[in-house]
Amino acid sequence: MTKTQIPPPRAERPGARPAQDAPRPSARDRGTRLLATLFLAPTIVGIVVFTVVPIVGSVVLSLFHWNVIDSPRFAGGSNYGAVFGDETVLVSFRNTLVFMVIAVALQLLVALALALTLNGRMPGWLRSVFRSAFFFPLVLSAASISVVMKYLFNQDFGVVNWLLGFAGIAPVPWLTSEHAAMATVVLVYVWQQFGFSFLLFVGGLNNIPKEIHEAAALDGATGLRKHLSVTLPLLSPTLLVASVVGIINALQVFEQPYVLTNGGPGDSTRTVVMVIYETAFEQLRFGEASAVGVLLFVLIMAVTALQFRLSRRFVHYQ
Repeated sequence: MTKTQIPPPRAERPGARPAQDAPRPSARDRGTRLLATLFLAPTIVGIVVFTVVPIVGSVVLSLFHWNVIDSPRFAGGSNYGAVFGDETVLVSFRNTLVFMVIAVALQLLVALALALTLNGRMPGWLRSVFRSAFFFPLVLSAASISVVMKYLFNQDFGVVNWLLGFAGIAPVPWLTSEHAAMATVVLVYVWQQFGFSFLLFVGGLNNIPKEIHEAAALDGATGLRKHLSVTLPLLSPTLLVASVVGIINALQVFEQPYVLTNGGPGDSTRTVVMVIYETAFEQLRFGEASAVGVLLFVLIMAVTALQFRLSRRFVHYQ
């Protein structure tokens, strides 16, 4: 009687699929994925509709001549040539860059100084009052604040010059002098915007372990030296976020110079966004306005990329 030969097991080839297929996701997993998709859908749709589509539309429109009334006519790069040859546009870019440097530096300095002050010994209720007071201007409309400030800084009947009169100081042309007008716009902008940076710094300071400050005090670091050697390096990630957001917002400033000075006197406070608005909605040159908008977008992206590039050297993470 012959024995039944049992064939040896077949060796599996490397990379071969397993004999059994991977288990299919359960109904619960599919429901979780569907719920996550439904929650993300409004954000994704909003980004596509209100960010991606306008950017692509502006780039395409910048290649055409269009005044809303007539049909668009292909212009190629002539709109960009007209932009670079327009003295008003070039001045607006210069004003915007000057405004950005001064406003963001002042905004970060004021916010950091106040955050360090409130981080010291102070009753909890008083700290909450100051936090709310500093953040309150940020929730107000920039246009409404600018209207009020326009009356306060009026040269003839403004409250600011009225108070300066008690000190024997002659009325200052806050809104009608080139240098004073830019300074006034910067002050109004910083007064409204520093609350956001202030809250970021307060949160960043609260995340610094107290043991580090205690160790620095034992090593003899006190006052300004402690802040420069310990606080600022540990706060550098927060400084990066505050500076990125501050620069992006400053490059898009519109309401304050438009309401306070309408870009004047002359073009001393005219910004890029004001030029976009005037070119598009007052002169009906939407192609050139889109070209200016594209250049502003490129400038914002370039400055932001430079910030993140420099952050590799100056930002320290715990």
